[in-house]
Amino acid sequence: MGNKKKLKLAAIIDGPGWNHTSWQHPDMPSDAGENIDFYVQQAKLAEDAKFESLFLIDVSHVGPGNIPHYLSMFEGVSIMSALAMKTERIGLSVTASSSYTDPYNIARQVLSLDKISRGRVSLNAITSNPGGMVNFSRGHLSKADQYPMHIEFLEIIRNLWDTYEDDAFVRDKENGIFLNPHKMHLTNYRGKYFSVEGPLNISRSVQGRPVLYTAGSSSTFVDIATTYTDGAFIGGFSMEETRHTTMALRRKLDEKQRNTDNFIIATSQNPIVGRTDAEAHQKYMELAVLNRYQRIAPPLFLGSAESVADEIQEWHEQGIMDMLIIKQDHPYGLRDFIELVVPILQERGIFHTDYEETTLRGNLELPKPAFRNF
Repeated sequence: MGNKKKLKLAAIIDGPGWNHTSWQHPDMPSDAGENIDFYVQQAKLAEDAKFESLFLIDVSHVGPGNIPHYLSMFEGVSIMSALAMKTERIGLSVTASSSYTDPYNIARQVLSLDKISRGRVSLNAITSNPGGMVNFSRGHLSKADQYPMHIEFLEIIRNLWDTYEDDAFVRDKENGIFLNPHKMHLTNYRGKYFSVEGPLNISRSVQGRPVLYTAGSSSTFVDIATTYTDGAFIGGFSMEETRHTTMALRRKLDEKQRNTDNFIIATSQNPIVGRTDAEAHQKYMELAVLNRYQRIAPPLFLGSAESVADEIQEWHEQGIMDMLIIKQDHPYGLRDFIELVVPILQERGIFHTDYEETTLRGNLELPKPAFRNF
């Protein structure tokens, strides 16, 4: 498949990790999911390393058997708003579920965050566990409703973000003209699940619209992603599985005559790296021995910095991924990746050495979309 772009990197600033036991490590703050200082520390690490984006996965339906991070975590827009004031260049990605939330509220929150950060925001719009619908007055809906509702959600979000043309706000004090009303556009959407008139009361993003992702792997997901979004967040459980989904996405983009270079395929990994393979395996064993009943599986990217960089380079050059999203199991997982692997990727010309643009779209090498060009 090949890849013409440089590799993009993002960091999931995920508190104590996406597992049951990392919080038990002596160097991991046990309250990391609700610890603002920890989030700021992780965000600055990623920005100093020139990562394109921070990434936050969200969950709104939990039980006592969930991983600790699910049970104790910040709401996405709130924490990203705080981090917008502590960072300057890195992107800020929020996850929201169309199964649980109304598109008008999410459109307004995300575009507000985009304005606060001066064009650095993306939204990962997903479907979610049907059991959680009872928390949001949607217990009468079933799993079969989720994708049709998701399509309506995405259509409405894009329209609301394009309520105003780029030059709609005149703000002419001398003549008392604040808005050119002919450049304000209603949404007027009437669907099975949502009815939204609009308009949204915030001007268009400097990046046109916030970057829009969705997540999944099914054939329906592939069709939705390639119709409505700027990118896809796909599973990365193996190289072959990831390649399969990536190829399906790229084929569908070609069918729809969309430029595959203008679409970001992202997958996440939780690398554990060391200066040698032995050092990396020792770090893994620090986690493996924490709880014999809840063992952490060895990550796909485990080993010396050189070997992990080789693996990443292969995935990227084969076009399997455009963006690698770093998850953290070991308390120093992100730091170790930044200190040991990122310089190798930069030396090889795979990853950039500085931010080239001021908006997230610019740094992802995505064009600014024309007004209501869907």
